[in-house]
Amino acid sequence: MNTLVISTSSFDIDNNPPLQQLLQKGMRIITNPHKRKLTEDEIIALLSDGATGLIAGIEPLTKRVFQSAPHLKVISRCGAGMDSVDLAAAKNRGIQVLNTPEAPAQAVAELTLGYILSLLRQINPIDRAVRNGEWPRTQGRLLAAQTVGVIGLGHIGRRVARLCQAFEATVVAHDPFATQIPDGVTLMPLQQLLGSADIITLHTPYSADTHHMLDADTFAAMKPEAIVINAARGGLVDENALLAALQSSKISAAALDVFEQEPYHGPLIESGNIILTSHVGSLARESRQRMEIEAAENLLQGLIESGLINNG
Repeated sequence: MNTLVISTSSFDIDNNPPLQQLLQKGMRIITNPHKRKLTEDEIIALLSDGATGLIAGIEPLTKRVFQSAPHLKVISRCGAGMDSVDLAAAKNRGIQVLNTPEAPAQAVAELTLGYILSLLRQINPIDRAVRNGEWPRTQGRLLAAQTVGVIGLGHIGRRVARLCQAFEATVVAHDPFATQIPDGVTLMPLQQLLGSADIITLHTPYSADTHHMLDADTFAAMKPEAIVINAARGGLVDENALLAALQSSKISAAALDVFEQEPYHGPLIESGNIILTSHVGSLARESRQRMEIEAAENLLQGLIESGLINNG
């Protein structure tokens, strides 16, 4: 019997037509018992029962994982990022790797806009003050008056640019690999963007080349009132340097949905001028449902192409 592992922390199997089709074809499904991001050893254990297919989260899919799963033929990432997968090792073992780059894009873009508006108008600290019996008359800033610097013009970055333009913000961007540039967006070198943008938001893949893209030097190059947002990957930001920049007022505020170690329990929790969320970028009901269905459809088609499932 073919076995499918679903390693994401949650997954709606019952309302997923491609998965129901796989079940009807005799596929056995094993889910993540820990309900969180898996470690390397935990994903090895889940795949150990002869799994041929994997609907993957963001757990490390390394050469060691693939060596321990000799029957694995298809990996379908439930999401866009591929940095957690050793693509070269997968290719060497003949494992097809697929993803769903379009499905989560709107959800992450809208969360980014939520961060921007909340930080500009200081919604969270005002809410806390009112609950404490205060009545602050806090003056915020208009998005329409800001320059938004988008780093990475992929599926998500382009949406963020268009949403900010709808609020009449000026949008600049940095992406040396951009193939589609929204109308009205000005491309510029990274250093120029860092010095000119009021809001800097990351939407670029993580790799060795982009590790700590934002560090002490880049924070020092920003405007003192700059806002930094990362809803992409944790390793893009040096978290210690970010904390120092916030404490020394080198930048004014930040929002993070992703961290180098998750769940996050680090010192940024003590900072009052940062929004911290628990990697929920894609967790809008409509986007999540689309992403799960696309991931399952990708897996189904991959298993058919591999000859492991018939197309009848």
